[in-house]
Amino acid sequence: MSDSILVVNAGSSSIKFKLFRIVGADLVPLLSGGMNGIGAAPALTVKDGSGAVLETRRFAAGEIPDGLAAQHHLADWFTRHRAGESIVAVGHRVVHGGPDFSAPVLVDDAVLRTLETFIPLAPLHQLGNLDPIRVLRQRRPDLPQIACFDTAFHRGHPELSDRFALPRSLYDEGLRRYGFHGLSYEYVAGRLRDLSPETADGRVVVAHLGSGASLCALKEGRSEETTMGFTALDGLPMGTRCGALDPGAVLHLIEQKGMTPSEVGHMLYHESGLLGLSGLSSDVRTLLASDRAEAGMAVAFFCRRVAQAADALAVTLGGLDAFVFTAGIGENAPEIRRRIIADLGLTGLILSNDANCSGVARLDAAGSRAQIWVIPTDEERMIARHTLRLLGQTAAGSSA
Repeated sequence: MSDSILVVNAGSSSIKFKLFRIVGADLVPLLSGGMNGIGAAPALTVKDGSGAVLETRRFAAGEIPDGLAAQHHLADWFTRHRAGESIVAVGHRVVHGGPDFSAPVLVDDAVLRTLETFIPLAPLHQLGNLDPIRVLRQRRPDLPQIACFDTAFHRGHPELSDRFALPRSLYDEGLRRYGFHGLSYEYVAGRLRDLSPETADGRVVVAHLGSGASLCALKEGRSEETTMGFTALDGLPMGTRCGALDPGAVLHLIEQKGMTPSEVGHMLYHESGLLGLSGLSSDVRTLLASDRAEAGMAVAFFCRRVAQAADALAVTLGGLDAFVFTAGIGENAPEIRRRIIADLGLTGLILSNDANCSGVARLDAAGSRAQIWVIPTDEERMIARHTLRLLGQTAAGSSA
């Protein structure tokens, strides 16, 4: 049997997975897929390593009512279909590592209890991230599970980048800017080094633009500052999340509008962002295709905020050598890239329209003061690498 690593990325209504075969120090993708629409209109898709569809199936809502049922269904699927593969470890994306975890860690009871305390800091993600760990610990207590954190890549920030203008005692208690999307930024930083080592050693702003969105300032491949802060609400406007917001607005909603904290939280996480601005959709593709003024305003708002945030991060870096787009919108929406670079005109970035629409990696035109790149992210491969490395360390430690 071939040894393999399973990567699980679970949320509140979806579970994504990717299976990698271990070939020496390399990782070869075997399967990818997941289940979306859990609790509403569940659908399973499984693809092979080349992207060819192996299975699709739709379920009635009652068949997969929640994440727990989905996790057991996927575990049963692997038991039936992957008899030729021996899964030797599972790597999990866990959004929040809090102040305690600055690197991937082997999950045990104490680690799991600590991670549960961070659920209020990432309510859309953390609980869903941890549920598959619990299920697998019940079904396969002998199977090593590795938690890989979206916050870990940012833990080397200087205090200047991590502080809020709040009393020191709160910072010491853990109220600080953690940052997220770290697994994506770590992968993109490595790919940029493969593509252009000199650029990777410079001053780079990476834009992870998807349903969740943030920017990260990199210097010599390390995170210096990022737009997300204590929670994944901060920074850029997102699909349904508000992004940066005057805290007085939250006080107004509670004190003057009579909303409960729970109601405010639901609005900020689920009813704001592009959806709230447009009143139409959280999907950029839908907004770009619409002729409604509200849709156009939402897109313009998003692009301007990305450009403004990029300028602010360039101040942190003391200049800009490259700007990198990644994630769903960043990789697949040339019009959004065009508008963001246009809004960044004062920085001297010049986009090649031909390159922007052609699928190449480098997009800057002659005369641009900084390079412009599109680099597809691969958080699952990053998780698999961390899992393989930690698995090797565990094995070495047990044999010593």
